[in-house]
Amino acid sequence: MAIAPTIPLDQPGAHHGFLRLPYSRDDSAWGSVMIPISVIQGGEGPTALFVGGNHGDEYEGPIALRDLALTLDPGAIEGRVIILPALNAPAIAAGTRTSPIDRGNLNRSFPGRADGTVTQKIAHYVASELVPLADLVLDMHSGGKTLDFVPFAAAHVLPDAAHQEACAAAMRAFNAPFCAMMLEIDAVGMFDTEVEAQGKTFVTTELGGGGTATAASVGIARKGVHNLLHHMGILPGAPKIGPSQMLDMPDGACFTFAQVGGLCETLVDLGAPVQAGQSVARVWPMGASGVAPTVYTAGLDGILISRHFPGLIQPGDCLAVVGVPVAG
Repeated sequence: MAIAPTIPLDQPGAHHGFLRLPYSRDDSAWGSVMIPISVIQGGEGPTALFVGGNHGDEYEGPIALRDLALTLDPGAIEGRVIILPALNAPAIAAGTRTSPIDRGNLNRSFPGRADGTVTQKIAHYVASELVPLADLVLDMHSGGKTLDFVPFAAAHVLPDAAHQEACAAAMRAFNAPFCAMMLEIDAVGMFDTEVEAQGKTFVTTELGGGGTATAASVGIARKGVHNLLHHMGILPGAPKIGPSQMLDMPDGACFTFAQVGGLCETLVDLGAPVQAGQSVARVWPMGASGVAPTVYTAGLDGILISRHFPGLIQPGDCLAVVGVPVAG
C-alpha cells in the first residue's frame, strides 16, 4: 500500500491528521508510520509547503510549525498552507539525524522510491504528491547534534536567473539575522535539489544547532514562517523586515575538515571575523600527553558561520565553515 493522508489536502478550513505509511514489522504486522500533517486553506491563492523534521535532531522547524498549525486561522488567509512539522517522524521520535528504521538520511533520499525503504517512500510521496501542489517550499534545518550555525536562511545559485531571484527574494523575506547563497557539499538526493528541479521557489534554513533549540532560534523560525506567508500574499500585509547580513559561499575553500580525530578546541566563536590562514581550531590527540595538537586554518577571509559542536571529532568531520559578507 502507498502512503495515504487521513485528511483532505484540498478542502477549506483547518485539517489536522497524518500521512499513514504502512510498515509491517515484528511488533505490528499491519502497522504504520504516522507522519503528522496539517492543511490550512482559506480563499483562492497560492500554496506554501512548510517542512520541519527532515532530520530528527533539529528542533526549530518542528516547534515553529506546530505553533503555526495550531494558530493559523483559515479565515485570515488567501491560499493554502501544508504543514509537515515532523517529516521524518521515526527520526524525530528517536532524536536522531537519520531514521532508526532503515538508517536512511531523508535529505539524501530524494526523489525516493514508491517500493523502497520507509525513508525512500517518504521522499517519494513528498516529491510526487506534495511538491507539485506547492508554489513555495520551506525546509527548516539547524545543525543537529554535531554542528552549530549562525542563524541564516539560504537559497542556491541556480541555472535560471529568474528562478534564482524568486528563491533569493523569499530567502530575504524570511529575514533571518543572516542570509546565505549556500554552497552544498553534496546536493545529490537533497530535498532542495528535487524542489528546485520542479521549478518551485525554495528556501532552507540553518538556525542554530547542538541538538537543541533556544528562545532566540525559535523566535527567528516563528517570525520567518509568518514573513513567508506575507511575502506570498497568503497572509495580508508585508513581512516584518529587520537587519540581515548577506553571506556568500563562493567555493570549497569555505569548508575546513578534520583529518585526524581527537579533542576539538574551537579557536573562533560563531559570527567572528576570520582571515585566510588564521587558525580556527585545534585537535588534540586523545591517547597522549605532551603531544602538540593539529592546527586547522580558514581557507578565506570572512566570518565563522558554522563549527563542529561536540567536544570530540573524527577524521572527515566538518570542523568549520566560513561565509563571506557581501552588500545587499
